[in-house]
Amino acid sequence: MDINEFQKWVKQYYQDRNWSDLDIFVRIGFLAEETGEVARAIRALEIGRDRPDEIDGSFEENKEHLTEELGDVLGNLIVIANKYDITLEDIFQTHQQKLAKRYT
Repeated sequence: MDINEFQKWVKQYYQDRNWSDLDIFVRIGFLAEETGEVARAIRALEIGRDRPDEIDGSFEENKEHLTEELGDVLGNLIVIANKYDITLEDIFQTHQQKLAKRYT
């Protein structure tokens, strides 16, 4: 599946569940929450767990968890992009052009 197909799939999946209808500020809250979960997953990979109630996982288990959390962030980003009719391809191109202009 390419990125355009994935963006369309997310749009349909979220619409079918009425998740796309949430207020944009609620969506931003979800994005912030998921970003925090990415940070926690990276901590588990890099320095391990530091609380006695947290279970240590193997590197592969922790990597899988990070992959899932990155997917949650991506899903929220796609919902936001879809709300404003922005394709991921446009985001990629704009970001690439900005960096190329800034650092060349």
